[in-house]
Amino acid sequence: MYGYMNKMLFVNLSTKEIEVKKIPEEWIRDFIGGPGLGARILYEYMPANADVFGPESMVGFIAAPFNNTPILMGGRYTVVSKSPVYDGWNDANSGGYFGPMLKKAGYDAVFVNGISETPVYIWIDNGKVEIRDASKYWGMISTEFEEALFKDLDDDKIKAAFIGPAGEKMSNMAAVMNDGHRAAGRGGTGAVIGSKKLKGIVCRGNQSVEVYNKDELINKNKEIATALNAHPMKPLMTAFGTTGGFMPSLMSGDAAVKNFSISLAESGKTAQDFEPVAAKMLNEKYKVKDYGCANCPVKCGAIYHVEDEKYPMDHPGMPEYETQGWFSSAIMNTDPVTMIKCGDLCNEYGVDTIGAGGTVAWVFECFNEGLLTKEQLDGIEPFWGDGHAAVKLTEKICKLEGCGEILAAGSQSAADHFGVGHQFLFVASGMEIAQHDPRRAPGYIRTYQLDPTPGRHVKGGLAKANDRMTWEQKYNYRVTGFQDVSEVAMTEFVNNSGMCIFSVRMFPEGSLFKLVELLTGMPFSKKAAREMGIRSFTMRHAFNIREGMRRENFTVTDRMIGNPPLKDGPTKGITLDEVRLGDNFYNALGYGIDGVPSLDMLELLGGMEPVIETLYPKQK
Repeated sequence: MYGYMNKMLFVNLSTKEIEVKKIPEEWIRDFIGGPGLGARILYEYMPANADVFGPESMVGFIAAPFNNTPILMGGRYTVVSKSPVYDGWNDANSGGYFGPMLKKAGYDAVFVNGISETPVYIWIDNGKVEIRDASKYWGMISTEFEEALFKDLDDDKIKAAFIGPAGEKMSNMAAVMNDGHRAAGRGGTGAVIGSKKLKGIVCRGNQSVEVYNKDELINKNKEIATALNAHPMKPLMTAFGTTGGFMPSLMSGDAAVKNFSISLAESGKTAQDFEPVAAKMLNEKYKVKDYGCANCPVKCGAIYHVEDEKYPMDHPGMPEYETQGWFSSAIMNTDPVTMIKCGDLCNEYGVDTIGAGGTVAWVFECFNEGLLTKEQLDGIEPFWGDGHAAVKLTEKICKLEGCGEILAAGSQSAADHFGVGHQFLFVASGMEIAQHDPRRAPGYIRTYQLDPTPGRHVKGGLAKANDRMTWEQKYNYRVTGFQDVSEVAMTEFVNNSGMCIFSVRMFPEGSLFKLVELLTGMPFSKKAAREMGIRSFTMRHAFNIREGMRRENFTVTDRMIGNPPLKDGPTKGITLDEVRLGDNFYNALGYGIDGVPSLDMLELLGGMEPVIETLYPKQK
């Protein structure tokens, strides 16, 4: 098909077997790519209830259809696996240049099972595949590994998706890294890769993608580029990236203050107190150059340089908003150097900054409330505002040393281990959530709880629409299902295509659907995108259903729903009705109240034959 290499690679590290398969055309039409296609493939090739760290467990690296094409902002790829955090479905995506290079190397996706006896990496060189020894790279942090690869392979154009020491030690927070500081961070897929003794996928190539209508695609790109250049959001994103959202989020009640326990108004500080860790000051003091992902004119990333006696950093990546929030206002830290250092440690060791940041904030609260002692924390005393204590805790988490071995499993696991602090948790199914308070945008509570990958803020849902609503509309739970499903479907489509999520805000309306048509030759419309998005969500959800999970298995904590409610600030007095929001969502999808899709819904949706065989074998 146009837009694809039409090949996926399967590697068994136990037997050293390497097999190339074509992607069935109907799977491409049903899911396009990304996490939806990944779920369809794992549903087919990975047995139900496989041990997450066992040889049957599979991890996939999926280049998206927009990767390695002229399409602007289409550089994101996806990793899929089971999550060691809650033993269910996991997907995470990342930008940078790995996804496009995987297609240049000849493949749309790579799926790995089995367990190697010794550390290895998979080398893909313009279609040729080898399993190579990685013993010398085992233990290397991100920059060391990439620099060593460039030297050993005598090519600084190669790209890799890999794990750091945290993944090698199978931390629940282990991310999949690429391009130094880009991360598919959430859910612990890095630990699954580490359990296989796989350092990563390394590739290079010069193959191109055949485009259905190249001339019209280029013209459409020009139209989009004109719209982008005129959009007020573009210069702000280029200048500040996601860090530009921190101050508005802090003032609106979106960002965490003291681990989401109080409002900024109750903290004794003002937004101005946090200006040293905000975008403008960070740019002025540390930014040395812009960074952009493949084929992206926005360039919302950046490279910093930090001259500091205690924490000198040559080329850390600019912290994203999530990192910025967790390591500043969430622990009352106004020191930019320690905030940047925490993020840099996570990038170098291959750790999810949301998981690490959420756990560090939980530790701070537990310590300040007298529930954890400095003896339990290896002598660290994390008083509110102490960025140096945050660095020490983050380093221990990254290295899994001392108390860090306990904390690296996440705040839920740590609360269970120490037997304290459960009332301070801000997690969904054990997963630390993003720096977006559902009490401010109630749609987040449904997404955090009932998306097949819990705790995610980039999975779509009613929260995206909450910002356009009045106060009364936001907290009106009577009619939410249809719009919730619509927002989910659109986000699924964007994530499956490989497009950056910010494109939705800046591209002319309808552009993304037209790009699919021009690239692949498949007729595509808003209606088709909605159907595909629902199919993708349902396929990911069906993976969890097959694992024996039902609605009651997906939980959120009392603090997340506002029980008890905050006493001051923008969300004063708010307690959410997460049950009603979930009911409305499942009803609108055509699921039962327990979260099981109905037979009628699956048949109407199409492309769900294996799910029907699992759930309704007698009616088939």
